[in-house]
Amino acid sequence: MDSAAELPGKADLRDYLAIERTFLAWIRTGLALMGFGFVVARFGLFLSEFQLLQGGPAAQSHRFSLWAGTALIAAGIGVNLYSAWSHVHLVAELNRGGIARPRSPKLAVMVAVFLALVGLAMAIYLTLIRES
Repeated sequence: MDSAAELPGKADLRDYLAIERTFLAWIRTGLALMGFGFVVARFGLFLSEFQLLQGGPAAQSHRFSLWAGTALIAAGIGVNLYSAWSHVHLVAELNRGGIARPRSPKLAVMVAVFLALVGLAMAIYLTLIRES
């Protein structure tokens, strides 16, 4: 009956592995945000080239895609930095014999809302580009 799961304040291997899985999931999310940001930032260049190939007028400025892509890249960097900070603190808490308390879901909700707003802005932007 000396297993770590039964002793209060003693970290179990499962706790460390769960924290590691969560950390890797947030890293994956941050990398996906940065990759998507790069695609969005280059989308304006694609639209300009496509417009020239179609024989249309001189390409108009597509700065919105550059700014939206840069914002997504910055959000990915922020998510990765926060997840690294949180991971280090949780592991330190477990090493001290503390209990890894569930963190607030604020980061997940903020990322979801941010992505929804960027998606809405991109949809409006693409609608306006097609009409002009």
